[in-house]
Amino acid sequence: MNHLNYITLYDCRLPDQTRQTLRLSYEVFGQPLHRAPVVVVNHALTGNSTVTGDSGWWKQLIGPGKVIDLHRYTVIAFNIPGNGYEGSTAHLLSNYRVFTTAVIADLFWKGLDALQIKQLYAVIGGSLGGSIAWEMAIQRPKAITHLIPIATNIQASDWLIGQVHVQESILAHSSHPLEDARKHAMLLYRTPASMIQKFNRHMEQEQYAVECWLNYHGETLKNRFQLLAYQLMNHLLKTIGKELTEDKLRIFATQTSAQITVIAIDSDYMFTQQEQQQTVEKLTKYGVDITYKEIQSIHGHDAFLLEYEQLNRLIKNLL
Repeated sequence: MNHLNYITLYDCRLPDQTRQTLRLSYEVFGQPLHRAPVVVVNHALTGNSTVTGDSGWWKQLIGPGKVIDLHRYTVIAFNIPGNGYEGSTAHLLSNYRVFTTAVIADLFWKGLDALQIKQLYAVIGGSLGGSIAWEMAIQRPKAITHLIPIATNIQASDWLIGQVHVQESILAHSSHPLEDARKHAMLLYRTPASMIQKFNRHMEQEQYAVECWLNYHGETLKNRFQLLAYQLMNHLLKTIGKELTEDKLRIFATQTSAQITVIAIDSDYMFTQQEQQQTVEKLTKYGVDITYKEIQSIHGHDAFLLEYEQLNRLIKNLL
């Protein structure tokens, strides 16, 4: 873990009309604050604020001389409050069901306000992080120059909501909740073709290799995640665009000055290319400056973490 910085957000109003003081942790990479254009990077469900460096989960994209060039930009990455990255139970959220991606986006803006940053050169994120990027843009349509949501959508589909519901059941009723939930999730993140290519019915110590792989991912998650944190992050997925209506979308379209680049994955089961194309088509009709790009991969949703060469190529000209 790198050096975390902290901002205390006092008296935050939540959707159930309660108020809560929250601690927002974040990391800064590259150029010092207020010396260079700011790129906000939003982490995905099991990610965190360490986006670059030796243990950075997006270090193939972010670094000196890379696509998100730390010689040119100030990169800020917040932790979603309650994600457990601070390593203690003190800041987990027992009332996590109150939180939504819109609330998280608002907290990120409050953090940026505290840092006296009003304008962002870019906001980028994959999966859940990309959906929070959408929410940030909707809340402040003129504050972002480049919006780059990857492998995500502006609103949760029924398919995604159903998957979250199954995950909730596993987390609530399994005797090994984190391990079992992660095994189920890994199958959603990949595709049958990806599994066949990777394992081809190979055996390891009298088990199918795919079973060993799923067991490994389940055990790994259990060792680095707390149950309450994972419940929060899973819950947030079904809240994506929860309050978004056609009228709100139309208002956003008339107000936004962002150049939006949607990057989908052709084999994604979690956020399908079709739903992302529909979002692009709708916003195009409303006159938004929006472009659709696509990663070609057999690996499904996880391709945004695997297909770095394609992703670098797709966002290179934007940054």
